[in-house]
Amino acid sequence: MSGPQAPEPAPDVQGDGDAPTGPRGEDAAAGTQHSQRMLSFSDALLSIIATVMILPVTHTELSPQQQFDKSIQKLLATRIAVYLMTFLIVTVAWAAHTRLFQVVGKIDDTLALLNLACMMTITFLPFTFSLMVTFPEAPLGIFLFCTCVIAIGAVQALIVAYAFRFPHLLNPQIGRSAHRRLYRRHILRLVLRGPVLCFLAAGFSLFFYPASYLLLATVIVLPYVSKAASWCRDRLAGPQEPPVHSVELLTFTLQEPLSKERVEAFSDGVYAIVATLLILDICSDNVPDPKDVAGRFHGSLVAALSESGPQFLAYFGSFATVGLLWFAHHSLFLHVRKATQSMGLLNTLSLAFVGGLPLAYQQTSAFARRPHDELERVRVSCAIIFFAGIFQFAMWTTALLHEAETLQPSARFGGREHAFMFAKLALYPCASLLAFASTCFLSRFSTAIFHLMQIAVPFAFLLLRLLVRLALALLRALRGLRPPAQHPEEGPRAPLLPAPC
Repeated sequence: MSGPQAPEPAPDVQGDGDAPTGPRGEDAAAGTQHSQRMLSFSDALLSIIATVMILPVTHTELSPQQQFDKSIQKLLATRIAVYLMTFLIVTVAWAAHTRLFQVVGKIDDTLALLNLACMMTITFLPFTFSLMVTFPEAPLGIFLFCTCVIAIGAVQALIVAYAFRFPHLLNPQIGRSAHRRLYRRHILRLVLRGPVLCFLAAGFSLFFYPASYLLLATVIVLPYVSKAASWCRDRLAGPQEPPVHSVELLTFTLQEPLSKERVEAFSDGVYAIVATLLILDICSDNVPDPKDVAGRFHGSLVAALSESGPQFLAYFGSFATVGLLWFAHHSLFLHVRKATQSMGLLNTLSLAFVGGLPLAYQQTSAFARRPHDELERVRVSCAIIFFAGIFQFAMWTTALLHEAETLQPSARFGGREHAFMFAKLALYPCASLLAFASTCFLSRFSTAIFHLMQIAVPFAFLLLRLLVRLALALLRALRGLRPPAQHPEEGPRAPLLPAPC
């Protein structure tokens, strides 16, 4: 294990000499490395863990004769709600990990092993979630889930304590600060408040488990409740000047934007794992048994595979949905310079429903096996796709409202690319909402409507730029037919449409 050459000085002494600086800093602190590869590994693992939470929901066992009645709908809705809650808690752990390694600039062997211990605990979360959805009224599942979250917080607290013991591992701004103890106390409070709530939830699970779910939901919304409370306090009492020694602490609170690169890495991991889960279902459910091929199909593998045709159609439609949602997300972040806290929340909600797309695939692949309840399954699938897309659209709208802070300088409000982005991000919400509404009037054709949506949207993506250009040209032509209104009292505004080429 690596260690420092000198102990930490007292906090009231200027700490400029504690952390190595300059190009020779890494040589001075022998045994340290940059943390990029470890963070990439952690982001990949966390995105996998968050995504596989959907597996216990997708593998809900229903017999072919069982109706998709209210009891089944309630069971599925409960499992989806628990999945969304646990997915969001995993993303809270990922956000805490991201904040933590904004403070810790370099790692050594001890920090790397502590991070592995944290990741090992996180990988146990899907098992505890499976217990929660399989035995929703048994306290053991939620107790073990809370215990894992507490252990994750404890390991992260050890990382904080170790890094502050050896200042050369810290971010240079903190490592050179005379107020490292204040930093440490502040960061430990942020790291441990979620595990403290989970400790209470674990206690309540032993005698009143609904309170445990309420406390776990509080873990998710706590940063936003804290921000809202601070906003209300400032409005009622007026903004207060912080103490001099706490000014620099403000740059590391949960109010600051997350790293755009880590948001993209985590999001790409979720999309990639969702796409992989789709093909895993095909491999496990649609490879014919050799005995069936020899007996039922007289040795014809083609005939055996043709029986699974609807499942392959559902797979290609679901993969196209995942791929095009990723494409829209990629296009959005090409224009984004910095992801604000509200954009991070909307991105997390979108990813939670993207993680539910394997459930949509299971619902649509069951059309041929259970045609009597295809209407309900179409509506479940449309709802998942709608929410996955609408939160992306909301994220773009939020970015536009704070464009000076969030968007690249080349992204100009009212330009052609903005219109194109609006159309690209609105396509899936509009298509899924239209398909859902159509099933209310044409319920007999619900399967055909859904498959038509899956086929039409990719073609619409291919033609989208042409359609947007035609729409903008038509709007310019209509604008040119009417005389411009004169408003001398108003100042100049950004053009809503681009100037003619």
